[in-house]
Amino acid sequence: MNEQLTVEIKMLDPDLPVPAYAQQGDAGADLRARVDADLAPGQRALIPCGVAIALPAGFVGLVHPRSGLAAKHGITIVNAPGTVDSGYRGELMVCLLNTDTEHSFHVSRGDRIAQLVIQKYESARFVPVETLDETERGASGFGSTGTA
Repeated sequence: MNEQLTVEIKMLDPDLPVPAYAQQGDAGADLRARVDADLAPGQRALIPCGVAIALPAGFVGLVHPRSGLAAKHGITIVNAPGTVDSGYRGELMVCLLNTDTEHSFHVSRGDRIAQLVIQKYESARFVPVETLDETERGASGFGSTGTA
């Protein structure tokens, strides 16, 4: 089992459960809606989650869509994954998007709407150069390695 990271959390809405992992070994902790919302086809809405966190330096929170909402209802996150930087102390918010072209979707207060994955990251020092080393791929871009 991985060593657990301690993350301080401020419950902005004490009636909501603390984010938690549904199953042992899950990478994403469930984030819940603090408010009710209706999303018409193609509509997006910024949904507050009722929590603020203090991530340690060197860690980032990545907010991912829930696969069940995506598969069953076409609900995703506009900027997936959303980024929660270690210096941010405000309420976590999720920008949900209804991709269904025919059906509206209702979010109820307390619904699990996203997953928070916490990861270590490296900061880079960017150094301007005149040329880059050569590779087999070179400057070939998006889709250049597939044949489908």
